[in-house]
Amino acid sequence: MKVTDDAVLGGRVRLRQPAGGYRAGMDAALLAAACDAGPGERVIEAGCGVGGALLAAASRRPLARFVGLERDPAAAALARTNAALNGLDDRVEIVEGEVERGFRALERPVFDAAISNPPFFDDPAALRAPAPEKSGAWMADGGLGAWTAFCLKAVREGGTITLIHRADRLADLLALLAPKAGSFRIRPIAPFADAPAKRVIVRAIKTGKAPLVLLPPLVLHARGDAAHAPAAEAILRGEAALDW
Repeated sequence: MKVTDDAVLGGRVRLRQPAGGYRAGMDAALLAAACDAGPGERVIEAGCGVGGALLAAASRRPLARFVGLERDPAAAALARTNAALNGLDDRVEIVEGEVERGFRALERPVFDAAISNPPFFDDPAALRAPAPEKSGAWMADGGLGAWTAFCLKAVREGGTITLIHRADRLADLLALLAPKAGSFRIRPIAPFADAPAKRVIVRAIKTGKAPLVLLPPLVLHARGDAAHAPAAEAILRGEAALDW
């Protein structure tokens, strides 16, 4: 497997990842920026891949501890390498396992927070992945429900669940989380100020009861400018967080 050595979060995190197949990108960076774990808190990421979001979140939150769950042994091995490469292996642990088996299969105490970028598709007939090695990251074998159920079980009462997903699945996300979580805060991610959001970041609190809040969108680009908008660039470089 050919591996590239990339710098993310303004060069603060080095990331070794496959040259082909799924590569950590914008979604991972935004998920990491949305993680607001406090000192001493424990965070689990469902489906951490090579650690793109996990390590960026750990770099942003130096007083929190992190566990990444990954089913692909090769990706898990790279995630461990990346944790050591960035001097984060004392606070970041990688565990091999499948989301579809549920949180109880890990035999771990519940966490303060769960974060995840679930695979965007759960119907194999609806997607023909451009490369076979990407299918595991794009296709949720147990459906989106398996991922939300895992996160709900993984956190304590009052704990937070933060997910990034396609904007057109927002209703599904809310319906799947609502029986056990509330106090939703939703951040749309739009490519341009005059374009519909393509992504949403949803933050919920287990057993939360506060009204839903729809936050202002994060706009990634200005029309006619290939560069990221200043607010988006600051987040991607680790100079700002996605506040809730």
